[in-house]
Amino acid sequence: MSEQTPRNPAQAIGPLFFVVIGFFLWYQWRMPSETAALLMGGLFAFVAVLVYLVTSYSGNESRLYGLQPIIERMPVVGKAEGHVHFKTKMLWTLYILILYFAMTNVTIYGLGENSKDLFVQYRAILAGASGSLMHLGIGPIVTGSIIMQLFTGAKIINLNLQNARDKAIYQGTQKTLVIVMIVVEAIPQVFGFLEPSSEYISEVGLTWARMTIITQLIIGSYLVFLMDEVVSKWGIGSGISLFIAAGVSQALFTGTLNWEATSSAPGSPAAPVGTIPKIIWFAKNSSSTELMDYGYEFILLQPPNPVVALVGTVVVFFIVVYAESSRLELPLAHGKVRGARGRYPIRLIYASNIPVILMAALLANVNMFALLFWSHPSLSKWPILGSNWMIGAFDYDESGNPFPTMGGAYYVNRVNGLGDWLLPLLSDSYAIPGDGHTHLQLIIHVIIYFSVMVFGSMLFAKFWIETTNMGPQSVAKQIQGSGMQIPGFRRDPRIVERVLERYIPTVTAFSGIAVGVLAAGADMIGTTGNSSGTGVLLTVGIMIRTYEQIGKEQMMEMHPVLRSFFGNE
Repeated sequence: MSEQTPRNPAQAIGPLFFVVIGFFLWYQWRMPSETAALLMGGLFAFVAVLVYLVTSYSGNESRLYGLQPIIERMPVVGKAEGHVHFKTKMLWTLYILILYFAMTNVTIYGLGENSKDLFVQYRAILAGASGSLMHLGIGPIVTGSIIMQLFTGAKIINLNLQNARDKAIYQGTQKTLVIVMIVVEAIPQVFGFLEPSSEYISEVGLTWARMTIITQLIIGSYLVFLMDEVVSKWGIGSGISLFIAAGVSQALFTGTLNWEATSSAPGSPAAPVGTIPKIIWFAKNSSSTELMDYGYEFILLQPPNPVVALVGTVVVFFIVVYAESSRLELPLAHGKVRGARGRYPIRLIYASNIPVILMAALLANVNMFALLFWSHPSLSKWPILGSNWMIGAFDYDESGNPFPTMGGAYYVNRVNGLGDWLLPLLSDSYAIPGDGHTHLQLIIHVIIYFSVMVFGSMLFAKFWIETTNMGPQSVAKQIQGSGMQIPGFRRDPRIVERVLERYIPTVTAFSGIAVGVLAAGADMIGTTGNSSGTGVLLTVGIMIRTYEQIGKEQMMEMHPVLRSFFGNE
């Protein structure tokens, strides 16, 4: 197929010229060593190949068809030719989950102790573990999906996702973009934040020490990408959702039951970190006077893991369960079998929790690049963008992890529980030391973050429906193919599509707003284990969807005729 791809090399001369100029300017600016120049030259060569393949394509379809030579040769997980039995799917899902936890405990070789985590506030959503092979987590995968959905929604990418050939190109391009984003997210972090240890630098040199860490990040991230494909094609549900649920569940468990001691109450022995052990410890070791002086305050309000965070977690759990169970059911009747009836459920959360994942990943990338431009040894020297407080100014907490204090990065940064906004508004004694934000700034932060999450989730919900065959046209074809029809209407997919257009676009927008409100509201309340309200929202939704998916798989196992309706055969 790729050998027949029509090309006009003359079209690529201009774009390739700019790539060469970009490498030349970088070389003159940095004056790198021979090894560093060789390695960066390899990266620019890879970019040049992609630019040539896209810009030299001269066919009538989208220019993304020019990437066919790479898409066809990219290592991917093969799809099962026939039906995969339920037991096999469960085993593959379990194997991948075990591998995920194993990778989160494999430390990056050669990493120094003073390294900083750019994603510390988004760990639960990105399903990663700081300093491990899973350091980047699902970030590159989700970021690639965000870019493709934005380009598709803005009609920059001219592909018809209802066409099988166009959809294959779309998915292949997204996989290529994931590899690019792995490199884009790995390299800047290593050159400035994930620094190698001095011992390892003395053995192999600074350049090769950094390349060792970059290589491990790339290998770990690509393994995550392949693991997600294994779950999607051979397991149950989505690998991305599985990893998020696993990481958040672990954080909730440890945040609630962790007996590890930490110094919290002044003038008293160290209390456990977990919410329940902390309550028991203060009840056993504190007098009534001590409880009144500081005990109740630390139990109810002060981090880590106060009671209000546990209550917030439970509240979010029940709200999400109620929202997930709410649906609009469209009556259906079989066109040929008299008396055979059914219902097509249109959920209140029709777009699932994917819009929140995409939105959280987008904000995490905004936070990362703002920090890079603020304090990265090279990027901070860029004109206009470098060290610009309006983009974002950062400070470091006691653990050495960065957090935004000014600029756009601060106002779109996640609100982390009541301690970030409500308690400082009620009393200055709860203000974060060195924070210096006025009450007006705190209120503006909450309003902007809430608005960005709600609007962004609504936008991504619309894009997600368009790219996953959940729109009115695709659902109408699915209903038509199953032999069902809407009672009182002719058996015509166009008629069914017009009926669905009354409901699906409205429910899609509402579902995006709903998950945005739930996610932002949960973040503002706070949760145990610092798992974030968004993480809890995602985990509850993922668990419900996984349970339903398991039920659907069992139904198809017992009644094979249902496989054609669900599109599994």
